Amino acid sequence: MDVEIIALLMAAAVAAGWVDAVVGGGGLLMLPALLVAFPTTPVAAVLGTNKLTAIFGTCSAAITYARGVKSEPHVVWSAAGLALLGAGSGAALAGAVSSATLRPIIMAVLLAVAVFVVLRPAMGRVAQPRLRTPARVVATVLITGLVIGCYDGLIGPGTGTFLIIALTSIIGMDFVTASASAKIINTATNLGAIIVFALNGDVMWLIGLGLAVCNIAGAQVGARMVLRRGTGFVRAVLLVVVVLLVLRLGYDQFVASAVPSGTG
Repeated sequence: MDVEIIALLMAAAVAAGWVDAVVGGGGLLMLPALLVAFPTTPVAAVLGTNKLTAIFGTCSAAITYARGVKSEPHVVWSAAGLALLGAGSGAALAGAVSSATLRPIIMAVLLAVAVFVVLRPAMGRVAQPRLRTPARVVATVLITGLVIGCYDGLIGPGTGTFLIIALTSIIGMDFVTASASAKIINTATNLGAIIVFALNGDVMWLIGLGLAVCNIAGAQVGARMVLRRGTGFVRAVLLVVVVLLVLRLGYDQFVASAVPSGTG
């Protein structure tokens, strides 16, 4: 493998770890880099390797957050348990459901998220305990665990972002606590997907483990920046990542899918 490609992968892994630790969405950086480095490798193997890389950074960020942020274990761990099953189910269904069908829906949801965050500047800045009713807690566990977990196994990009939005908007967590909680749930979704990919032989273990070291480095920097800079920093990065996610999904939907696969 060329030195340039190795450098690209390492840089992407560091940057992806940073983004994932702050608001999620590191797959925006890591997946394209892997696809460039391994153009002839089956996409499933690239996805599996990305999950292997990401789980180490996400887990390390979760540990760092746990030292400085008090989470709500009854919500987070219940959601994580369901997320493990949800992501595994999503990964198992990945070959049966067309991502092209889901992309427009996801883009619409992301645009709604961006508008929602812009129009509600106070959202996530401080916790809102009044929203933490039993019904909302149950809804949060089901949405973050099963729905978003399944999405992560099925498609993936922006899972951490969706988790943060769900935790802040449904049960009123502040952005920092939501980001910390999302890392635990996202670790579970990554694990659920990895198990399925591994059983199918779709993981490049040496590459994934090597890049995991870089991913951890980026995640540690990102988590510490969030703890130091607070909710305003998370909100700003969240908006940037949402816009990039929409652009990426729009490109996949309307540009990449329109390019002929061959000349015949």
